[in-house]
Amino acid sequence: MDTKQVGVLVFHRIRVIPILLMVLGGTFVAYGAYRGEVHTVLAKAIRICLECVGIG
Repeated sequence: MDTKQVGVLVFHRIRVIPILLMVLGGTFVAYGAYRGEVHTVLAKAIRICLECVGIG
């Protein structure tokens, strides 16, 4: 295997990994929305923000 082929393999690996991670993240977000977790996450986020400001 010459250096040009190695460079192409590394380039493709660098491109594929972020795309796979984005697809995986999107899949988890969709699954959470499907399970109805949106309300739970939003309620926790509001509580945390209010605590940080010192209101809650």
